[in-house]
Amino acid sequence: MPNSYFVIFELMVWGLFLLCWYDARRRGKAVVWKLIAGVLFGLLLEKATLHQLHAYRYGRFIVMFGDVPLVIGMSWGVIIYSVTLFSDATDLPLWLRPVLDGLLALNIDLAIDTIAIRLGMWNWGKPLTSGFFGVPYANFWAWFWVVFSFSMAVRLLEASRWPFRAWLSPAGGVLFGVLGVLATNQFIVFIVPAQWYKMTVFGTLGLALLLVLFWHPDLAVKPLSLPAGVVPLAFHAYFLAAGLISGAALQPPWILVVSATMFGLAAMLHWPWKPARGHAV
Repeated sequence: MPNSYFVIFELMVWGLFLLCWYDARRRGKAVVWKLIAGVLFGLLLEKATLHQLHAYRYGRFIVMFGDVPLVIGMSWGVIIYSVTLFSDATDLPLWLRPVLDGLLALNIDLAIDTIAIRLGMWNWGKPLTSGFFGVPYANFWAWFWVVFSFSMAVRLLEASRWPFRAWLSPAGGVLFGVLGVLATNQFIVFIVPAQWYKMTVFGTLGLALLLVLFWHPDLAVKPLSLPAGVVPLAFHAYFLAAGLISGAALQPPWILVVSATMFGLAAMLHWPWKPARGHAV
């Protein structure tokens, strides 16, 4: 019998994908292709990372792409789509938006990963008392670089003068995004000395946060479209609810504190009906 938490999660992500699809269709076929490319990127990066590191494995979902659940690739696709919509509504310069994208995705992972492993969605093969309540710290490093790599590659290619760049940039994002993820995985796992491991992870993520805060960005220059708010809040709400119902968020209770705090922060940032300041473009 399928795990009910898995089934509900898959249904939720399909609903979020359809919401993003509808939003992308209004923006043009090239944007729809970008959304699909994000899903392909998610599936490929998971396959590549599993082969590279052998560090975790997934539970059995309804639809599997080999050893990777289809819903995981779709989750990457809708998360990337939503955070880039959010950053494009800010006044951050183009080169800094992928940094914000990575940090916004990290906000989601800080809330869901500890609960997901207790629900059996994936397994790191480590005691639940190790790392961050059972999640290796390198996972947060990886989440940042996954989203940053794809976002940066797509944005750079879109800003180029190549013919058909609107169509080629998502494909380039998949290629260079996967290469970027594999390179940063290799660096943190096999190159960084053990004594520098935590400092490298927290130092990099802290520097990214300080860089965005130093810019004093206006986060609502343009109106936020619905997926920019609904997607992050849906992930937070589902895992917080599932964690409370199953008791996973109370093992230990600090998980609930972190998840609720990240949810509150996301609600402040992503509220989809937040009015824009300045003119809409």
